[in-house]
Amino acid sequence: MSRARLGIAILTMGNRPAELQALLASVARQTLPAARIVVVGNGSALPELPVGVDGVELEENLGVSGGRNVAIEHLRARGDVDVVVDLDDDGLLVHTDVFERLAAMYGADERLGIVSFRIADEQGRTQRRHGPRLRSKDPLRAGEVTTFLGGGHALSMRMLERTGTWPDAFFFAHEETDLAWRALDDGWRVVYEPSLLLQHPRTSPARHAVYHRMTARNRVWLAKRHLPAPLVPAYLGVWTLLTVARTRSWGGLRAWAGGFAEGVRASGGPRRPMRWATVARMTRLGRPPVI
Repeated sequence: MSRARLGIAILTMGNRPAELQALLASVARQTLPAARIVVVGNGSALPELPVGVDGVELEENLGVSGGRNVAIEHLRARGDVDVVVDLDDDGLLVHTDVFERLAAMYGADERLGIVSFRIADEQGRTQRRHGPRLRSKDPLRAGEVTTFLGGGHALSMRMLERTGTWPDAFFFAHEETDLAWRALDDGWRVVYEPSLLLQHPRTSPARHAVYHRMTARNRVWLAKRHLPAPLVPAYLGVWTLLTVARTRSWGGLRAWAGGFAEGVRASGGPRRPMRWATVARMTRLGRPPVI
């Protein structure tokens, strides 16, 4: 790949019009223009968009996974995009050379599948949950990782053709890990590059009303879909203990338990367990798939 062509995908539910316009302005200021830009209204109407920005309005909210898959198909149909860049609609690209850096990274490495941005608030602070490594207190440490951040990242189109796209059934929660595990099992590299910065307001994932249920259900689906059989109870057991220790409300625990049961009962998609060689690779990268 001589110079990667970037397609920008942004989901919105129509409730952040000012933030969306600010994000699009920061996209327009990039020194390397994007080949395509698409904004998907996830169950909402779209505001007037700048010239050159495509808009797709969905009648219903398909969730993060479903909405991003619509964006991928829209970009793929145009045939001139090598890399999809997903950006949260309340994010902001502070630096103007983000796309230029991304294009260079993908142009230099044919096995580069996923690049995760650093996410920081207006004061430059990165929340602990936005660190893609275990026990790492240094958000400026770059390198290979086993998962990535949903708010700002890039995906190789060649990788997506082999691994498949986002897991529609997940709606939201753990969809990044599902895609990262498939990429790693197919031999692609997942890289965290903190010089690629997305400014994002400081938030908590628990702000979503269905957070606890979705988190538990999708965690079970993740294990059922991708882990070798002996690791499934280990992974779910570790996360059950962590959840009980961390959750501060009985309502949250009840919702989590209901989601866990739903994950056991229902299918989150076909089972394709990863190779043991992938388990070993993830362990060497610092995050064995039991936590």
